[in-house]
Parts: sequence; C-alpha cells; structure tokens
Amino acid sequence: MSAVSDRLPTFPWDKLTPYKATAAAHPDGIVDLSVGTPVDPVPELIQKALVAAADSPGYPTVWGTPELRDAITGWVERRLGARDVTHRHVLPIVGSKELVAWLPTQLGLGPGDRVAYPRLAYPTYEVGARLARAGYEAYDDPTGLNPEGLKLLWLNSPSNPTGKVLSKEELTRIVAWARAHGVLLFSDECYLELGWEADPVSVLHPDVNGGSYDGIVSVHSLSKRSNLAGYRAAFLAGDPAVLGPLLEIRKHGGMMTTAPTQAAVVAALGDDEHVRVQRERYASRRELLREALLAHGFRIDHSEASLYLWATRGESCWDTVAHLAERGILVAPGDFYGPAGAEFVRVALTATDERIAAAVRRL
Repeated sequence: MSAVSDRLPTFPWDKLTPYKATAAAHPDGIVDLSVGTPVDPVPELIQKALVAAADSPGYPTVWGTPELRDAITGWVERRLGARDVTHRHVLPIVGSKELVAWLPTQLGLGPGDRVAYPRLAYPTYEVGARLARAGYEAYDDPTGLNPEGLKLLWLNSPSNPTGKVLSKEELTRIVAWARAHGVLLFSDECYLELGWEADPVSVLHPDVNGGSYDGIVSVHSLSKRSNLAGYRAAFLAGDPAVLGPLLEIRKHGGMMTTAPTQAAVVAALGDDEHVRVQRERYASRRELLREALLAHGFRIDHSEASLYLWATRGESCWDTVAHLAERGILVAPGDFYGPAGAEFVRVALTATDERIAAAVRRL
C-alpha cells in the first residue's frame, strides 16, 4: 500500500485545517466557501424516484438500465446539441472523480506515456497519471504540447478553479489538433450548465467535432446541477471505441452505479425546471459575493462560468486565506490547483443564502 500512496501528493485539503479552526472560532460561525459541496435540497422528484427504486435486491449493471441510457442520450442531444447518439456512445460512472483518478490506469497507460491537463486544474488529473505511473504535464495551450507519447489530453471547460470557458473556435482547433496527432481527448464538462457571462459549448457539438465522435469523450456530473454530490452520479458520452473497452474493464472491477441512483438520474435528466431553479440560486449568491469581494479590494479573473469566483489581492494565496479566516470565511488557496494560482483564492458559491449574507456583511 505504501508503494501506491507514495506516488501521490499530500492531500491538499489537510493543509486548510488550522485556517478552518480560525474561521470556526468567529462569533457568528464559519462561512465555508472552500470545498464547493452543494448545500441545497435534492429536488423532490429525484428523491421520489430514488425511494421508488429502493427495493433493489439484485445487482445493478455497469452499463445501466436501458431507461438510464435513454435518459443520457436524450439529454446529450437536447442540451448539448449532439446528434445520432446511441447507447454505445454513453457510459454511467460512479461520480466523475473516480473516473478522473482511474482513467489512465483503465486506459492501460504507464511509464513512457504522458497525460496533459490545464496549467490551473483540478488536482485529480495529476493524481490519475501518478496512480498509473505515467508522466504528466500542465499546459497553457494544448496545441503547443509535444504529441510524442501524449496519450491522454484533458480539457476542462468551464474550468475548475478559474471558471474560464473555451470558445467554440478554440474547442474546434484543439479537437482537430488532437485527432491529427492521435491523442485521445477527454473533456471535463461538469460545470457546463452553469455559464454566467458565457455560454459553454461541449466537444460533442457537431460544430466542434464535425459530426464525428472519433477520439473524443465528454465527462458530465449531476453533483452540482442537481445537488446530487451525495448520490455519486455522472456519465461519459463520446467515442464508442473508447467507451466499449472501458465498459468491459469496469464490469470486471464492479464499478456500478447503484440501482436507486440510476432511477434518480433518469428523473434528474428528464427535468429541466429544477436546474433552472438551482441556477437562479447560484446566480444570486454569485452576484452578492462578487460585489462584496470587489468592494473589499479583490480582483476577479475569468469566473464567467462554474461555481467559483477566482479572486486575488495580489499577495500569497495563504495570506489571503488567513485574512479571510480571521473574518470567519474559509476559501481554497489557489496553489491547490497549480503554482500559477499562488496569488489567487477560489471562492465557492455553495453556501446557504444565510451564510452568503453573513460573508457579505463581514467583507
């Protein structure tokens, strides 16, 4: 076990422990804007679907029920503009984080292979490469990478942590480059339905991929858009030549979404109203926090989408974390997401209206 754990970096969130203690000592309590975990209720129609499927004594299938695959293909076509999506083009996963962490291993990557991800990025992209003993590197523009030995290219639009959105033109250029060099492209699009000042586009859109899914897969999650982080519900959509072998591997590994969760996902993907309501909640919180941070002397970069504000005071991110912790507000230091974030903090919108109001007063 130590040989595996020794490949991994220190778990970053453990470094926040003393700052969390400082923030928790505030007389009015902590406002935790660090992790970005949903706090609003699971929509009632989803809860009902889960309960109705609670009597599920048998094993679920890794590929999911036909109803689940229908729900995914329907959503991908309706919401992302994808065309001619069949069951072979989709695959349920047990939340998106397990996929990110174990994808290089499941693809058979190892020493001599390389995985690339954005300069500022979710740290699990690197963790996945480390677990597989593959090489890894961060990029500013993926088309500037050396394609030799590059086996997996991660995109993330809208970005975690910055909220940056890649334009349709940028996505089209990157997809064409990856195909020209035989590089498998996975696009993490988990925040796609949370665009504020931009309209995020999927790599599955025909204007981006030319009507072909060859060499591309998109990753989607219901954690944020439907408040289902506790359900571990996500899925892949894209190239059947990639998803077919992944399905077989995941069958052997027992990586199956529970039957009640599958039923809940069917309900969630079939209803757009609860997504609209949740978007309005986040939009209101975003506006209040954004104005308060600006008035407090912060600059906010990008943040045109996703559930975070990428903010700086032009100092060490840890100084900013300490400054806000003294005011009972906990945020994530930018260097969790790479050295380029050393002067930024990530401020999550995932707190109740009452806690957001408390943060605004303190700022």
